[in-house]
Amino acid sequence: MKHLLKFSAPLTLLLTLAVANLQAQEMADSTGLPGDHFSLQGALELFKKAQSPEDFESLLNQEENHVNNLDLNGDGDIDYVRVIDNQDEDAHAIVLQAIVAKDEFQDIAVIEIEKDGDESAILQIIGDEDIYGENVIVEPFEEEDGDDGKGPRMAEETVRIVVNVWGWPSVRFVYAPGYRVWVSPWYWGYYPRVWRPWRPHPFRVFWPRTTRYHVRYHVVGVHRVTHAHRVYTPVRRTSVTVTRTHSASVTKYRADRGVTVNKTTTGVKYTGARGNTASGKRSKTTVEYHGKNRDVKATRTTKQGKVQKNNGGTVKGKKTTTRVKTKRH
Repeated sequence: MKHLLKFSAPLTLLLTLAVANLQAQEMADSTGLPGDHFSLQGALELFKKAQSPEDFESLLNQEENHVNNLDLNGDGDIDYVRVIDNQDEDAHAIVLQAIVAKDEFQDIAVIEIEKDGDESAILQIIGDEDIYGENVIVEPFEEEDGDDGKGPRMAEETVRIVVNVWGWPSVRFVYAPGYRVWVSPWYWGYYPRVWRPWRPHPFRVFWPRTTRYHVRYHVVGVHRVTHAHRVYTPVRRTSVTVTRTHSASVTKYRADRGVTVNKTTTGVKYTGARGNTASGKRSKTTVEYHGKNRDVKATRTTKQGKVQKNNGGTVKGKKTTTRVKTKRH
């Protein structure tokens, strides 16, 4: 018995240390934000496999794919994520949107696609700042040998290149002649008959199941798909419930990361010399990040208004501009 006790004591200590290490790793990987429970990399992998946006939506809402683990309204069931495409010429902004409550939706992410050749297209997925604390950009990548044949090199030197996604079935589908832009028909209380919500898994269970998706997709700091992003900006939707529930954790995350977000809205109204009355609002959002090697400041300005003419006519308009400044230390 004494020998057994001598053996079990170190074993217990090792087990305790192992559990503590796992808990520490979990805390290191977890941000405490809703985005911990939705895999952007996994969403891209499902989009790559899907045959169409409709098929993609179906895959997102299957438990065995381990991509969606969101319960934004806290009702104990997984939220249904619907897919909505917004198209302008050769640009697509495919929105992944959670149904939170009656007449209430929250954008989780947007897949932005643009053609850059006859048989060439690029895409990125951008996680919403209210879900991830900041706009998180993920894109597919491939690695190629970095040897240019001009001299010695490191044994494992590789270069990551931007992927041409034209061969993905879902991409070909949305660029096919006669494509009808997909807008999910589902809403609160009205879901596909085959869908059954499940209980969300704890982060320590869900997260390890998503790491397999990280092999082909990585987070980047460069926004390449600019036209599609301009298409998306005016249609972005947020949820009052999500903002109220998670604003404290989002604010803390931004403070810890050195990210600050300032939003201002001003109203304008005046009457011109011809008797036309103009009214509108100007919204300005500034996001600043102060890192070890660089400072980034992004400003998005939206002007929206209407002109009431003295002859009874009305003219409405909206303009959004985005500027990004980077300063290296």
